[in-house]
Amino acid sequence: MTTVTITLPDQLAQEAQRAGLLSQTAMEKLLREQLQSRRQDELFTAMDRMAQTPEPSAMTPEEIAGEIRAVREQRRARAAD
Repeated sequence: MTTVTITLPDQLAQEAQRAGLLSQTAMEKLLREQLQSRRQDELFTAMDRMAQTPEPSAMTPEEIAGEIRAVREQRRARAAD
């Protein structure tokens, strides 16, 4: 377990102490909620960026077959070495 020391203005520290927010359990809950919130924000930010990125054009069946052939040729070449 890690011990963390924080510096707060006296009035804020007193109010937080009276509200029970400085207990180990309360601090852990607050930090976990904040971390979860930030992860959600990061996810939504990433989703927004993805939505703004144009989708690549669909490959034709011939292009797909060509890619498959190329991969197979690379594998055969590596297996022959």
